[in-house]
Amino acid sequence: MAEVTFERIAKWKLLPRFMMLVMTLMSWRCAEWFMNLDSPTAAQSAFVSVVMGAMTGAFGIWMGGENKVEIRKEHDDERP
Repeated sequence: MAEVTFERIAKWKLLPRFMMLVMTLMSWRCAEWFMNLDSPTAAQSAFVSVVMGAMTGAFGIWMGGENKVEIRKEHDDERP
C-alpha cells in the first residue's frame, strides 16, 4: 500500500507542484507588501528584487525539468 501511494506521489509530481504553488503565493504576498509601503527603502527594494529573481529562476528550472520528462517520454515511445 505504501509503495503504491509513493509511486502515485512521484508520478503526479505533487511535491514539486506544491512547492511551486507555495513559492508563487510567497512572491505574490511579497509584491503586495512592497506595493503597500508608503516610502520603500533600498533594502526593501533589494529584498523584493531577490525574491522575484529567485521565483524567476525556480520557475525556469521547473519548466525545464517538465520539458525533459516530456522529451524522455516521447523518446521512450519511439523505441521498438
